Amino acid sequence: MAPLKRIDVHVEGLVQGVGFRAFVCSLANRLGLAGRVRNDADGVFIEVEGALAGVEEFLTALERDAPALSEIEHVTIVSAEPTGHSGFTIAAGDPSGLCRALVRADSAPCDDCLRELADPADRRHRHPFITCARCGPRFTIVRGAPCDRQLTTMAGFAMCPACAAEYDDPGNRRFQSQPTCCPACGPRLRLHDARGTELCGDPITSAATLLRAGRVVAVKGPGGYHLAVPAAHEQAAATLRGRKHREERPFAIMAADLAQARLLCDVDDGAADLLTSRARPVVVLPRRAGAPVAGSVAPGDRGLGIMLPATPLHHLLLAELGEPLALAAGNVRDEPVAHEDADALTRLGGIADAFLVHDRPIHVRTDDSVLRPMAGEMTVLRRARGYAPEPLVLRRPAPRPVLACGARLQSTFCLAQGRRAFVSHHIGDLEHPDTLRTYVESIDHYCGLLDLRPQLVAHDPHPGYPSTRHALEIPGAELVPVPHHHAHIAACLADNGVPGPVLGVVLDGPDGAGLGGEFLRADLTGCRRLGHLAAVPMPAAAVRQPWRMAAAYLRDDHPDLDVVRRHAGEWAGQFSGPPDTTSAGLLFDAVAALLGLRDKITYEGQAGAELEQHADPAETGAYPASLTPGDPLVVTAADLVRAAATDLAGGVDTHVIAARFHNGVAAAVAAACATLRQATGLSTVALSGSVFQNAFLLEGTVRRLRAAGFRVLRHVRVPPHDGGLSLGQAAVAAARPRA
Repeated sequence: MAPLKRIDVHVEGLVQGVGFRAFVCSLANRLGLAGRVRNDADGVFIEVEGALAGVEEFLTALERDAPALSEIEHVTIVSAEPTGHSGFTIAAGDPSGLCRALVRADSAPCDDCLRELADPADRRHRHPFITCARCGPRFTIVRGAPCDRQLTTMAGFAMCPACAAEYDDPGNRRFQSQPTCCPACGPRLRLHDARGTELCGDPITSAATLLRAGRVVAVKGPGGYHLAVPAAHEQAAATLRGRKHREERPFAIMAADLAQARLLCDVDDGAADLLTSRARPVVVLPRRAGAPVAGSVAPGDRGLGIMLPATPLHHLLLAELGEPLALAAGNVRDEPVAHEDADALTRLGGIADAFLVHDRPIHVRTDDSVLRPMAGEMTVLRRARGYAPEPLVLRRPAPRPVLACGARLQSTFCLAQGRRAFVSHHIGDLEHPDTLRTYVESIDHYCGLLDLRPQLVAHDPHPGYPSTRHALEIPGAELVPVPHHHAHIAACLADNGVPGPVLGVVLDGPDGAGLGGEFLRADLTGCRRLGHLAAVPMPAAAVRQPWRMAAAYLRDDHPDLDVVRRHAGEWAGQFSGPPDTTSAGLLFDAVAALLGLRDKITYEGQAGAELEQHADPAETGAYPASLTPGDPLVVTAADLVRAAATDLAGGVDTHVIAARFHNGVAAAVAAACATLRQATGLSTVALSGSVFQNAFLLEGTVRRLRAAGFRVLRHVRVPPHDGGLSLGQAAVAAARPRA
């Protein structure tokens, strides 16, 4: 008889609630191995023994063939004495400390569930809540840890005997899958009108009929409500835009499948992989000429935000409707998205004509994630459903548990323990009281799930930020203030797994001190200012009225321009007076107003986004900006505005002017970095800040820097705007030496 080999295997990562124990049991039985598997505090613990070849194949297949929803971070193997026992079992988990096991993000329906959904002979045919261990809701339904059914929003649905048998069968793909249900025992779908009266008929068929008639239907999604209309229906889209008081911000579009998405946008292989991924994000892609999309869906935008169905309910609705849907968030302006049924009826009753709802509660509201291809890589612009709360890895582990509180706008927070950094889902503008309440509740929820009590609390130094005020109210923690722009560069470093030092370029809206066009020497422990855009006056209300920044830059130059005539009575009053600003975001706003694109904005970043859309991608010319070497180096951004004004006065096409301005900013960044390299010896550049959401600018900047011999780091997994800031704060708190 061949000698036996026995090992103890500890698997850490996203390995609970994803069918991992059933996979291990099936693998061991197939290889004729004995032992057992159980959940423990940090993942899955396996005892396995048998012939040496079988044990070695087990270890290879353990990682190679792991379930699709699992993510193995670390495997520890320890040799043990064989026992001679036979059979392999799934044992009860360790009841102590299960909170540290990781919670998976929500996942789109798997292929097996979709086949059952479409099979008239299957008992789950057309069941809007079909799921298994490989797919379905996870984070949005979890109330606490350990993540068993009684601590999810499925607790109120007792499994029928057929579902219970699947749940208890290690050979079934629904083994220990907490959301398991069927039409006999699961949540119920219904359609009701804006008064809450249930409507007769099949809810999906009736909802599709209303949509085809141009009605607005509120649909309960995985993380909250969407407001839906057919994407090609102009009157319906205009009605939705008017009722929501959302004048210009584009709607997303949900297509039934890739074929339908390709009728609307240019979808390359990378975009196709992302659209069909389990996360099902919104992906911003180039719009196809003649795409059948109503003008009110994404007015003036060369791109469209496309997504594929994220739930079985979405699959059924899109199949019934037969055309794409335009989707807006289920809220009014900057409020949090509605996720509770009664609240949705109250807040959205004046917008939606009907509500497609169900009785499975959403515990954690989450917005859709948004990604965009930029400079050859997909970049996260909003990290939420499908990605949160799954961890990122810190290069330097946190010596003590960290809470990083983020900023004010596009707010997130981050919890860090050891090498894991848990960046929260996108929460939003903390100035809104409901959003701030959601922020505080979410911090408590994450701390409970992770069994984490922060000892280090990182925060922005700005005393007026609600996130800073929250940090200062946490008792017994050591505070770690992290300057705003240092946090931006640290987030980029952490995103790329690089400690620094680097040359950091932050192009942003004005922070609390009016700064936003900064060149830094930075690593994870500190930063020093090396240069900046030349400061100009920041008139009152300039953030919402970009024409005021045009006046601050142009002063009395070109008095015959349209922007001067439009505001003749107030123009001269914008030339001087505190505070001054170096903000690159306001620089873009000034040029957008100069070109007549936007004098007043209705949402943050609107003027700059429209300027990017206006730029001619074929134009290669660039306006020059003078650099004044020194400590600090100064880039005279006003040169770019004056050059644009001169071309405008000379009759140059505004699309060409917009492109030359973008190229001029990119060239100025590259020239400044080249000068600073001579002084510092640093040849790696990290790019961060909200202005680098601009693909035209990012691509031009990256191209010029690489041509000059720089290694370029940019954001990929967390946003370049303030939504990524909490990761940078956490990375700084983890890396700084403690007394």
